[in-house]
Amino acid sequence: MPATLDIRIDGPVARVWLNRPDVRNAFNDATIAELTETFQALGRDPQLRAVVLGAHGKAFSAGADLNWMRAMADYTWEQNRDDAARLAEMLWTLYSCPLPVVGRIQGDCYAGGVGLAAVCDVLVAAEGVQFCLSEAKLGLLPATISPYVIRAMGEQAARRYFLTAERFDAAQAHRLGFVHEVCSAQALDERVDAIVAALVANGPQAVKACKRLVQDVAGQPISAALREDTARRIADVRASDEGRAGVRSFLDKRSPPWAGA
Repeated sequence: MPATLDIRIDGPVARVWLNRPDVRNAFNDATIAELTETFQALGRDPQLRAVVLGAHGKAFSAGADLNWMRAMADYTWEQNRDDAARLAEMLWTLYSCPLPVVGRIQGDCYAGGVGLAAVCDVLVAAEGVQFCLSEAKLGLLPATISPYVIRAMGEQAARRYFLTAERFDAAQAHRLGFVHEVCSAQALDERVDAIVAALVANGPQAVKACKRLVQDVAGQPISAALREDTARRIADVRASDEGRAGVRSFLDKRSPPWAGA
């Protein structure tokens, strides 16, 4: 059992909780390794349909663990590069997980924690949660998380918050499009569960294909190659067993075979 995570699986849904509340769920080498291994395993599980990423305690994640940062202060350049590469691999593993990932942000989310939030497909945050890309305050920069954060909040917002390291609240994160929904802390689980229910109601392979579609198409020019690629993708899905069954169920006005899983 991972030492820094609390993993619970209920039917088709896995819930992964950051479980270091005493240090505001700051992450270290162990957390990075365990998140990487956990999401690799979850992505391979054919029974799962969705993952919820949350955290125990008052904060979602304060970013890097202070003791880990102290150790890094004495690293060589090569050691810093290797360390950053492991973080980059963890973020990529979560981002590329074939299952949809719903982020449940119940408390403050800083630095690398913002990166964890950014790799989620859907984000729900409690009112009053504070976000901060605080790296510049320490003379650092949010390099490893930047590909995901910039995609999630947009270039213009990233220009401001990377450079100023200002805090911004859940309402502002929602206005930026970084967070999809903001609700009271009391309603957080209800809203997350509603989104999970919507995901599970859809075709399992279609959901995975939709996730990959957005990642592959976002930012691409509408070229002949892209048009051909998207035509091939819909043809593949229409000809698949799931696609055929889903269309037949719709036309026959009955539930699809995956309903009630």
